[in-house]
Amino acid sequence: MPRPASGHSKRATLLRAALPCLGVSLALIAVTSPLKAQTLTPDLLRPVRDGFLTPQDSFLRKTSDKGGDTATDPALDPSTEAKRRKTPPAPSRIGAIPRYGLPAANGAAEAGFDSLNRKRKPPKFYPGQVKPKPSSGPGTPAPTDTKGPTNPNARVRISPPPSLSANKAPMSAAVAGTVAGQPARKPLPVDPDPFGAVGDYAGSFLIKSAVELRGGYDTNPGRLAQPIGAPFWVVAPEFLAVSDWERHALVADLRGSFTGYGNSLPVTIDGAASPAPTDINRPDFIGHVDGRLDVTDFTHLTSQVRLRVGTDNPGSPNVAVGLAKYPVFATFGSTVGIDQQFNRLDVAAGATFDRTVYQNSVLTDGTIASNGDRAFNQYGGVGRISYELTPGVKPFVEAEGDSRVHDQYLDNSGFARDSTGGYAKAGTSFEFSRLLTGELAVGWTQRSYVDPRLSKLDGLLTSSSLTWTATPLTTAKFVSTTSIDEIVVPGVSGVLSHTYAFEVDHDFRRWLQAIGKFTYGTYEYQGDGRFDKTYSVEGDVIYKMTRNLWIKGTLRRDILNSNVPLASSASTVVMLGVRVQN
Repeated sequence: MPRPASGHSKRATLLRAALPCLGVSLALIAVTSPLKAQTLTPDLLRPVRDGFLTPQDSFLRKTSDKGGDTATDPALDPSTEAKRRKTPPAPSRIGAIPRYGLPAANGAAEAGFDSLNRKRKPPKFYPGQVKPKPSSGPGTPAPTDTKGPTNPNARVRISPPPSLSANKAPMSAAVAGTVAGQPARKPLPVDPDPFGAVGDYAGSFLIKSAVELRGGYDTNPGRLAQPIGAPFWVVAPEFLAVSDWERHALVADLRGSFTGYGNSLPVTIDGAASPAPTDINRPDFIGHVDGRLDVTDFTHLTSQVRLRVGTDNPGSPNVAVGLAKYPVFATFGSTVGIDQQFNRLDVAAGATFDRTVYQNSVLTDGTIASNGDRAFNQYGGVGRISYELTPGVKPFVEAEGDSRVHDQYLDNSGFARDSTGGYAKAGTSFEFSRLLTGELAVGWTQRSYVDPRLSKLDGLLTSSSLTWTATPLTTAKFVSTTSIDEIVVPGVSGVLSHTYAFEVDHDFRRWLQAIGKFTYGTYEYQGDGRFDKTYSVEGDVIYKMTRNLWIKGTLRRDILNSNVPLASSASTVVMLGVRVQN
């Protein structure tokens, strides 16, 4: 009988001996270590690779928000269940009236229109955060910043311009203003005249030049009682040079014009010599060069050189009867002075010299009449004291005195017209928040003549120059002047002139401007009894095509009312021109 295999019996014996040892080891482990239960997680019912359960010590195993081995599923947390029980259930819609659409002011949010007129909560800003500026008023365009709670009025850009996405040169974050914590950069100032002349620099001088070419029709260019019209053309060049120095200053302002007419006036009117020249072409020029030398911060030396070229105004008593053309006069002179500041007190004084000369008159019969009796020299001085009460108000007192000496002691009528005179006035210059700026003064002027047959000429003096910026697009100006002018009428001392001009400028667009002017003047001829009043109403429309090219249209009505028979006149001027500037 065969015996069992020896290998099988050895394995059975070894197994019987190992089982008791294994039991004893498990018992010792259970005694020496605490018992731990498996954590209950949603992975128990989620199949994973290599088995239905993720290993207990796997780094990919999910755990609950609570730490520790005793953490449980939030769904099974007793506190969560209690919170759910305290939450009230949704209201029942059984028996309620159904509502369709959206309730009032549902989409108002923080920037929209709220029909219920509820008070909005003001936006909160962090400490140091830049607060948006309020709107300047009606008509101000909305800012272009990003729309949000702090800037609800920002303009929404539908599509960005190509310049934002175009290829640009790299720019550092500091220059671009994108560095975290960097304060906002100040924007560039807005150009007040986007269609104004830019000019060119020649060394340290800014030079601007322009020329206007105009043409039109004047219904009464000679200012006659019986109007005779004529077409005309005007060429008016301009030149301006301003120094750009740290100290000292030099300014040259030159403006001129020449007016030519298409036809001449008749030699006689109603069988008598015409009171207006047959050739009524007239030049006009006014220019001055001002300089300032800064000796110290409070002491300045000032000077001026000036030139005035023109003719007597049409309709003036100085225009002789039977002239072939207007005689041209020229007045040139200079002023040298000093300006000293003592804190808020400013004292200025200067010496003046001017000379006036006239061309000889050419008559229609070919003869020449001398105007040497009208040439004279004027010597004088002017002083001004002002005190700055506030940064915007600076009252002043000004006085001037002069002496006129003619080349001929007696004029062609036998009168000695050498004289002395001057003026004194008091006023103030002011500037109120850039809305109302200018100067206003009132005083008295007089002139006494050597010839006792010529009475003293005096009267009220008004001098003003005001600018009121009503809106960013509307500006009003007021200018008044007073002067005592020479005259050649026998027995008349002179003419006391007062002129008041009011102007309103309005920009419909930055490139479309309308200007309205009204001028009123009085001319009192002391010693003759003549008194003239002038009225002028003018309307201009300027179309600014570019910075260098403007088109201008003008319509003006001039009226002269005189108490002398046949001296009154009226005229209407229509003009269209182009301005080229740089």
